[in-house]
Amino acid sequence: MERIEILKTYKIFIGGKFPRTESGRTFLFKNKEGKAVANVCQCSRKDFRDSVSAARVAFGGWSGRAAFNRSQILYRIGEMLEGRKAQFVEELTLGGLTQDQAKKEVELSIDRTVYYAGWCDKYQQIFGSVNPVASSHFNFSVPEATGVVVIVCGEKFSLLNLISMVMPAIAGGNTVIVLASSANPLPSISFAEVLATSDLPGGVVNILTGFKNELLEHFTTHLDVNAIVCEGLSTEEHKVVDEKSTSNLKRVFVYDKVWSIPETQNPYLINDLQEIKTTWHPIENIGGSGGGY
Repeated sequence: MERIEILKTYKIFIGGKFPRTESGRTFLFKNKEGKAVANVCQCSRKDFRDSVSAARVAFGGWSGRAAFNRSQILYRIGEMLEGRKAQFVEELTLGGLTQDQAKKEVELSIDRTVYYAGWCDKYQQIFGSVNPVASSHFNFSVPEATGVVVIVCGEKFSLLNLISMVMPAIAGGNTVIVLASSANPLPSISFAEVLATSDLPGGVVNILTGFKNELLEHFTTHLDVNAIVCEGLSTEEHKVVDEKSTSNLKRVFVYDKVWSIPETQNPYLINDLQEIKTTWHPIENIGGSGGGY
């Protein structure tokens, strides 16, 4: 008798754990030859709501961490990606890439992770300022994390586009919910396995698998989501995001980038998901006249 291969079911990643989707639904992922490779969870609105709750709980702790500590954790993610490079190459080839293309994408993803690790404790100096004022005050403008961010990945570069949008978001102290590429979702869940062993607190990154046409409107109307970052939207999908996100004035970014070129990694992607807060502080007058500090 011919042996029946047991296909792995790639679960989702919510709050640092790997649950099955609430609905119990899956879809079959096939390789370029049409052979069934894995079962992948098809997420529902309930899964999304659970991930928003996890991201909101994690936000205070993550945004309040020292920037250098966030940098250490992102660097650790890069180390773990390096150690599992062969696995990611294999999963990308299952999605249709050649061996060389897959290797290049994985190496770019690792390097990009390390790049944003280096920016964690530097972007504040670039985008913050000390402002001149006409009174006896210090006036500081500093970037602070926006909050809970939904990221909708495009279908190309199924690992690299995820890394390129998630890393600047969490480097800046945000927590995220990611809808992975449906064309090849396998690298996204393997990436979640990396996150689960990289000192990243549960809930900082939550990864869902499924389809935009079912979940996009829920992303835009949820009142506890502060921003939404999308890639690869159709004209109609772009319209839905713009219109529905006004319910709580979400910040909306729709990217159309070629993630494989160096110009698509920069600290301005961190700044997109920052809010500038300005603080006034009185200058104490020490020793009478003279206005000393």
